[in-house]
Amino acid sequence: MKEINTLPPPGADALAHSEALEAQIRQRIADAGGWISFADYMALALYTPGLGYYSGGSRKFGSDGDFVTAPEISPLFGEALAAQVAEVMAQSSAHLLEAGAGTGLLAADLLATLESLGALPTHYDILELSGELRERQRETLQARVPHLVERVRWLDAMPTMFSGCVVANEVLDVMPVHRLRWRKGGCEELGVGIAEGQLVDATRPLSAGLAAAVAKLPVTPPTSGDYVSEICPSAFAWVAEWARCLQQGALLLIDYGYPTAEYYLPSRSQGTLQCYYRHRAHTAFYRWPGLNDITSFVDFTACAEAGFDAGLEVLGYTTQASFLVNCGVLERLALRGETDSADYLRASRALQRLIGAHDMGEVFKVLALGRGLEAPLRGFARGDRTHAL
Repeated sequence: MKEINTLPPPGADALAHSEALEAQIRQRIADAGGWISFADYMALALYTPGLGYYSGGSRKFGSDGDFVTAPEISPLFGEALAAQVAEVMAQSSAHLLEAGAGTGLLAADLLATLESLGALPTHYDILELSGELRERQRETLQARVPHLVERVRWLDAMPTMFSGCVVANEVLDVMPVHRLRWRKGGCEELGVGIAEGQLVDATRPLSAGLAAAVAKLPVTPPTSGDYVSEICPSAFAWVAEWARCLQQGALLLIDYGYPTAEYYLPSRSQGTLQCYYRHRAHTAFYRWPGLNDITSFVDFTACAEAGFDAGLEVLGYTTQASFLVNCGVLERLALRGETDSADYLRASRALQRLIGAHDMGEVFKVLALGRGLEAPLRGFARGDRTHAL
């Protein structure tokens, strides 16, 4: 993990942007009596209108941003995913919704591949709150699939009723988390305060609601030292909300994460929370708010339970590698040409990043929740790990 003093400093404009956001955060802390939860801080740092990381104007995705997602690595990701999307829509409705569409590359790849399969959705909805990202998505779609742009609609809120397929690639990991610290005497919440003019960790006793959720976690207070981790009620509530509006179809959740039993292993004593800045990971959460992505791993067991408790079926859970292979990614690679051609070799190297055990293949998982579908879905036909949730 990079130390903050090894990170390249931001430019003057970016620093001024961050200072303006930090002033708002400081005011929020003061108004709240000197303490806010880390979830509140994370929401402010990422989503404050015009200043937050995802609502400001900085470039986030790709080689010139702070991190790279699967659609930026290779179109093979979207091409394989399209096979699963087509299967879900065939059993429900020809309606596709992507939550948090990033640069729009996944939308373009899905639309182009679904067209080639004769399985275009009537509508491709994008649930996106960032105005800057909406514009980038429009530009990407106009450049790559201009004849299909008319099928795309941007939404400000979740629909009240939906049938079809919902795709959420790297969405849950940026939902605000509460930080927790276990000590010999029990558990407390790690929030944010101000000391000597700096944003710092500050503790409070657990609220009643948080205490009830924490009591279910497989964590034993350490006999010495601290054990720090996170919990994300906002992600669980988001999944449950989809359960209320999904009439028929599936929710495909793709992200890095673990089942609960692995999430809270004794060896993971510092949690999973981290920042990304110019392709460098670090844990200086309060430095340069608005310029860093803040993210945590996903507790897939808790997400599956939230969906199940709200009435959805757990249709499958597996690694990204197994999911993509089941969906025909190797066959898609073979279409790149001869195995010694430049296109094939380039695509093969990119695919290794998507499915390699030491790259994204194992740490990224795919969870399918749905209603009214026949199982198993294609992406989970082999290597399903639902039993591990």
